[in-house]
Amino acid sequence: MTFHMDDSRPIFMQIAERIENDIIEGRLPEESQVPSTNQFAAFYQINPATVMKGVNLLVDQEILYKKRGIGMFVATGVREKIVEKRKEQFFEQYVVTMVKEAEKLGINEEQLTEMVKRGAKKP
Repeated sequence: MTFHMDDSRPIFMQIAERIENDIIEGRLPEESQVPSTNQFAAFYQINPATVMKGVNLLVDQEILYKKRGIGMFVATGVREKIVEKRKEQFFEQYVVTMVKEAEKLGINEEQLTEMVKRGAKKP
């Protein structure tokens, strides 16, 4: 499990994203237990309160839930929920931005489509 902290974004958000990635990639299947706050904190050498903030973000989004006295678990059906959320973020962050920039540069739809196809072929 490789994970590099990004200084440009809050650590708690990166922890939440890492957990989401593990769910998407199947390392944390639905109904499986998530590592404890202290395990995350020790592994990434960060404050447990920061980890808890990231975990609570996912609890608020109903991606994780708590079993009293046992720990946090991945909710049923959340993999698809996360994938759909990420697709929408991808659209907003990359596609909309790309189309706006293409319009500024006078790139038409056909040219843009060809550029995307060309980019998809690169290793």
